[in-house]
Amino acid sequence: MRPFWKRKPPPTDLREIIEHFDEAAQDEENFPSTIDPRIYHVQLLIEYFGDLNGRSALDAGSGKGRFSRVLKEQFPQASLTAFDLSAAMLHFVPEGIERCQGSLTSLPFQTAAFDCAFAIESLEHAVDVESAVADLCRVVKAGGQVVVIDKNADHWGRLKTPAWEKWFDRKAMEKLLGRHCQEVSSRPISYWEDVAPDGLFFAWLARK
Repeated sequence: MRPFWKRKPPPTDLREIIEHFDEAAQDEENFPSTIDPRIYHVQLLIEYFGDLNGRSALDAGSGKGRFSRVLKEQFPQASLTAFDLSAAMLHFVPEGIERCQGSLTSLPFQTAAFDCAFAIESLEHAVDVESAVADLCRVVKAGGQVVVIDKNADHWGRLKTPAWEKWFDRKAMEKLLGRHCQEVSSRPISYWEDVAPDGLFFAWLARK
């Protein structure tokens, strides 16, 4: 299998990542607690998951819960859980959404605990991507849906990033998800539905 990224990041102490995001939680401009519901990342979640009322969803690597916030507004009867490494980030998650702190490589949830799960620009910070993807899929029920949105390794260098961050090869991530899910597809996406993708982001859609 091809590598997930074209550069091998240096080993990173998990505490360094936690400290980075605890500090970043104070930066509302670059790490906002809300997001425009018209952004295509949001629309794709709604399109792929369908009606979430009465269903459960895990926001894996939620940050301040900006995507969970929009989904809860759209589907008030949905059960949403915001999961993040940083307690400071989780402090901003609105009421009505469960909060849970921990590592993506060891999710503290029972197997098949959720109807669906999504990881938006969060797997890039996982210290062990294979373990994180395996656990993300583990906590989703059979027939449930998994969405990963992250950056394209071919475009590495376009943005300033922490030393540990990883961007992903499209086919390699498909194969990794395919180890745990029956159906996997991917496509390039843009922030806005009416703007052609420029290659920076991929969305991987899987059904367990």
